[in-house]
Amino acid sequence: MNPIVRSGAAARAGALLILVGPLVSWAAEFITAAAWQDPPYSPLYNWVSHLGLTGPPQNAFGQVANSPLGAVMDTGWVIYGTLLIVGAFLVFDPRKGTRPIIIMSLAVLAGVGVSLVGIFQGSNANVDNGQIAFHTSGAQGVMLAGNIMAIAVGASGTRIGLTRGRSIASITLGTAGLIAFPLFMTDVFTGWMWNIGLFERAVIYPIMIGHALLGSSVAATQRHRATHPLTPLTARVES
Repeated sequence: MNPIVRSGAAARAGALLILVGPLVSWAAEFITAAAWQDPPYSPLYNWVSHLGLTGPPQNAFGQVANSPLGAVMDTGWVIYGTLLIVGAFLVFDPRKGTRPIIIMSLAVLAGVGVSLVGIFQGSNANVDNGQIAFHTSGAQGVMLAGNIMAIAVGASGTRIGLTRGRSIASITLGTAGLIAFPLFMTDVFTGWMWNIGLFERAVIYPIMIGHALLGSSVAATQRHRATHPLTPLTARVES
């Protein structure tokens, strides 16, 4: 099948950006959660977005939020979103048809969404001034676009350079995230709020793992092509 990715240095750089994005976000999450000690942060109970709250402790969305390093988490999200968008434009070639255009569009929606989560915090102040709409729309946007992107990447796996196993894994991750999304929203809007952090991560982590799979796969494929270039057709015929 015809590949839908670029080749050369641009594709290698883009693949590394896509891979590094979720790693930066995870590192920021670990550091920020470790600094939240009063009360200790619980990844199953507490909102993910509460890690990005700066300022004094507050009771937001039914939970006590006290994140001393909230700016670290916000920065991690913005970096993640930026790297994803830039990386997708470097990796995928829109001249190769609708598939790369769809994947690039989903990457933009997901990248903008996660960046909005970092720029507009889920704070009481933003609830009062109306800017919470940017936070919630960004969060829901990345949850949907990111998981759909994982499915689209898996469905085009052979054209991207993914192995069969990684293609199936990407589709499975995206499907799992989309199944978890309505469960998460039900947990929120019913007011049950049971282990909200668990449900939220069940939607988000498949996206991040999918991006890591995509970036590492494209990087490996491009590295292999660089070290094992195809023999020109004329040379093979002459031999």
